[in-house]
Amino acid sequence: MGICWGSSADNPTTPSTTGHLSSGTFFFCFLALLTFAIRLPYFLRWVQYYYSICWLNSLSKHLCIFSIVWISIVISQTTSNTASYSTSGGSNISRGSGFSASSGDEAFPNGQILPAPNLRIFSFAELKTATKNFRPDMVLGEGGFGQVFKGWIDEKALGKSGSATLVAVKKLNSESLQGFEEWQSEVHFLGRLSHPHLVRLLGYCWEDRELLLVYEFMQKGSLENHLFGRGSSVQSLEWNIRIKIAIGAAKGLSFLHSSDKKVIYRDFKASNILLDGSYTAKLSDFGLAKLGPSASQSHVTTRVMGTYGYAAPEYVATGHLYVKSDVYGFGVVLVEILTGLRALDPNRPSGQHNLSEWIKPYLSDRRKLKSIMDNRLEGKYPSKAAVRIAQLALKCLEPEPKYRPSMKEVVETLEQIESINDNPKEPRNRTARQTTRRHRQQPLHHRSPLAPKNETGRAN
Repeated sequence: MGICWGSSADNPTTPSTTGHLSSGTFFFCFLALLTFAIRLPYFLRWVQYYYSICWLNSLSKHLCIFSIVWISIVISQTTSNTASYSTSGGSNISRGSGFSASSGDEAFPNGQILPAPNLRIFSFAELKTATKNFRPDMVLGEGGFGQVFKGWIDEKALGKSGSATLVAVKKLNSESLQGFEEWQSEVHFLGRLSHPHLVRLLGYCWEDRELLLVYEFMQKGSLENHLFGRGSSVQSLEWNIRIKIAIGAAKGLSFLHSSDKKVIYRDFKASNILLDGSYTAKLSDFGLAKLGPSASQSHVTTRVMGTYGYAAPEYVATGHLYVKSDVYGFGVVLVEILTGLRALDPNRPSGQHNLSEWIKPYLSDRRKLKSIMDNRLEGKYPSKAAVRIAQLALKCLEPEPKYRPSMKEVVETLEQIESINDNPKEPRNRTARQTTRRHRQQPLHHRSPLAPKNETGRAN
């Protein structure tokens, strides 16, 4: 991708004869050097992986840090009326945004974009100690990227007073070049994006071939585990909690889409929605996040990545990624919340493996909708609210991106649905004995959503 500057025929640019560079030449040279500084670490990292030239690790690391610092300085010195410059891994930040690196989510309930990553650099030895030498019983989850461990970090290292803080440590597969790129993406995006519904990245480690990320610990684990997990340790979600989670996740996605330079999450799914002790939803795993199209473009073209079953059809078919491609994924998760069915399940009957391909007739019919509602809700949900959620999901699953609502509209609709004063529907019982037993058990379904302190979660 190139950027070119030109002058109109009526006002041709006169070459400077004073010995100083023209502004066009200066910016051209600046961008050329900037691009070189950014891309060289990637190239050196690739050479190191494939040819095991160890000394390149130190060189590529310093060049990468130099590039990040350089970009941060340039961004911080760019005024709002100055043309902004972007690379495939950068973003545009407005000086007039009023964001402060020292402010937390509590001070900015609508989120903030930091001028530069505000992260602690951990040593590998620190994280090795925190996770008890990455002991198997400390594993919270694992995937293609590597493993996530539970760990304890001395709060003095985080600038706080106290003994220790529970964290989640993601240890990426050092043999994977894709893993390195996703690690960089996490640092770039989560290191600068701060919002009550985004998991907080506390710091990172890069030593030799070891790549690690340190996150806040999410006590209740993933939405996926609560919807599809089985066993006594898995708590089924009440209707009100499900709506709260949907609203929280929608707010996180809306924040990404409404930033100065739109961020496309690209991997919205139930396993990437993590829950804290009070079931506040936060988006995690920004390894596939990508900057959105410029004002003059409708989409960006990129290699198809993500999770089948959640990925939008236009992206899978063409590689064209729209901001509203994320909205499709949100629609799939909304259906999962309603039905308790996985987006993709090869164990379902033929023709029903992909949830979004066969569920639509059920979402548009009130009677059919009742037949697919999650059995673990035990019929205790407001029927009007369920119908409206189904209608919203249908809009999000529109085949054409332009017909899908924006995430801001999704948030507004969900908040309206949440306010419906229709009490959760109780299932009919045929005998007085069943009714009595139901009333006796009812408090169990309306207990506080706060988690027991000894419960753990995962962050993958």
